[in-house]
Amino acid sequence: MPGVGYKPPNKDMSESPAAFNSPRETYLKLFWRFLKFGLLAWGGPVAQIAMIRQELVEEEKWISPDKFNRVLAVYQALPGPEAHELCVYFGMLSRGRVGALLAGLGFMLPGFTLMFGLSWFYVTYGINSPLFAAAFLGMQPAVAAMIVRAIHRIGGHALHDDPWLWGIAFAIGLGHLLKINFLILLLIAGIVYTLVKRDQRKIALALGAVFSVWEISLAVGIGSLPIFPGANSDTVSNTPSVIAMLLTGLRSGLLTFGGAYTVIPFLQHDAVEVGKWLTNSQFLDGLALSGLLPAPLIIFSTFVGYIGGGATGAIALTVGIFAPAFCFTIIGHDLLERVVENQSVHAFLDGVTAGVVGLIGATALGILNLTLTSIPAWGVFSVALIFLFRSRAKWAVAVIALSAGVFGALFLHGG
Repeated sequence: MPGVGYKPPNKDMSESPAAFNSPRETYLKLFWRFLKFGLLAWGGPVAQIAMIRQELVEEEKWISPDKFNRVLAVYQALPGPEAHELCVYFGMLSRGRVGALLAGLGFMLPGFTLMFGLSWFYVTYGINSPLFAAAFLGMQPAVAAMIVRAIHRIGGHALHDDPWLWGIAFAIGLGHLLKINFLILLLIAGIVYTLVKRDQRKIALALGAVFSVWEISLAVGIGSLPIFPGANSDTVSNTPSVIAMLLTGLRSGLLTFGGAYTVIPFLQHDAVEVGKWLTNSQFLDGLALSGLLPAPLIIFSTFVGYIGGGATGAIALTVGIFAPAFCFTIIGHDLLERVVENQSVHAFLDGVTAGVVGLIGATALGILNLTLTSIPAWGVFSVALIFLFRSRAKWAVAVIALSAGVFGALFLHGG
């Protein structure tokens, strides 16, 4: 496979410009096209991106394959769900900013509508029904397996074989366990790796040493190994305002580097640990439900918002978390393409991404601590993890979540 810097000789020059042209579709046709993509968005981001590429690049030739790869690389370096951002990008090509808005709304609307309905059902019937409670209890270890698999997948892409990135991920994960603010952690991660890539490794080591001393002092102050994140977060005590929901969504949407799973520690921090408007068990239930839907996994934010503030909370949190994905293209895509070419920015983002892997790992420890409390839970977790590692089917996540729910309803009902 060619390296990152490989350029086929004169390939762009040999292709006729007329061969690639984004059609100026009517607003209604454009919206319907991307609504169809949203209805078929099973299987996670890889399957979703492949579906978009197949129709718009290979079949209809809106842009060349080379340009598609470059655009995808830009969005992979930015926070947010890449498949959704690609839809916004293609809408922009067809009908400008209005087209970008319609395309993005079309792609996310099916998942939002389904999750909104499931959230209403969950609040109205699921919480008070022993049968549904047992089904969700069965799903939770499966969700834990999905997160472990996501850490492996994201870590493989983000950490490579670079010992600096592995060290950053470990240190940031430990910092999260010690309750250091995640924004501080990610800033340190980005700065350290930027220094490394600039061959200022002594300064990077010094900064890392200072950070390690800080962590050790916190650990000694706690008196023991830190409590797992969220271990005592199964009580609800607050009802957040709509503005708080919107700000939580915006902050999380700006920090989702490397895929939708990376939003988990940020939303859990704001909604479960600090905001306390839903419990860890409810948080895991929302993740399980999102795995059943044709949508980016990040749509579970709709559930988190609904539990905290009903319909207005669901809308506010969803708007906040998707707003950056719209704005990157609608406001500043050309500028971002130039910025992302800056190697220092690459290094900073690589460090932040490694830090996010550490955050997810620390969050996963708390989730495992909460969910793997019985032999049946360990059984569901083990089977789900094996299936996730062995299967590449786009239906895998939905099948696992449904199967675990059925198992819980059949065997954990009343247990």
